[in-house]
Amino acid sequence: MVRGVACLRINLAMRKWMEIAGKKAKSLAEAISGRRSTPSFDGAAIPPADLEKILKAGLAAPSGYNMQPWRFIVVQSREQKKKLRAASYNQAKVEEASAVIVACGDADGWRKDLDEMLEMGRAGGMPESYAAQAQSSVPAYLSSFSSDQMKAWLNKQVMLAYTHMLLMAEVLGYDTAPMEGFEQDRVHEALRLPMSYWVVALLAVGHLKGTDKFDGGRFGLSHTVFGEEFGKALTLK
Repeated sequence: MVRGVACLRINLAMRKWMEIAGKKAKSLAEAISGRRSTPSFDGAAIPPADLEKILKAGLAAPSGYNMQPWRFIVVQSREQKKKLRAASYNQAKVEEASAVIVACGDADGWRKDLDEMLEMGRAGGMPESYAAQAQSSVPAYLSSFSSDQMKAWLNKQVMLAYTHMLLMAEVLGYDTAPMEGFEQDRVHEALRLPMSYWVVALLAVGHLKGTDKFDGGRFGLSHTVFGEEFGKALTLK
């Protein structure tokens, strides 16, 4: 209950600050329902404090075994955005965006980070029995993955953090465009990424220029959601 009250106060304080700053404050529900994949950005710079909030929202996401295998490259300079655009099928929004967050997963992250993750866990109350089990079970599980299995696992983990960042940007009054149109090898070359990195998606962030994208519509609950088993309608009482 105390945590809920604290979160509400933070929410209200953030909305008040945004109104003072001249930004349109959004609730999470408004950010989710009103979000569009922005077709064009005006290129105005993002204040460092806002960018930090967006990134930290991603770092707060859950992950398998708490391994947090995501890695993010924030591209803001004109020169680097131009290189990234060339690696993204020449999509203009890459250059127009205030910042493009390149979301990657590190296939070797668990090898380097396991001990530190367990130490953080112990500091947060992780039982020693759990830590001892994870010390052996995590390497046994992740080292058994094929290359394709590892990429699939990284996709799941990274997209959790990615969605946190996208929604935080929208709540803060920014517009976003999730992007999967890029060439893996060319992004690697443009950003000088380690071989163990797998590029999952790009997130363009900024402010809309011109007309927003149309509302494409969404299928309703009856089309996509079932209750208890496939084919049975979900009853919401």
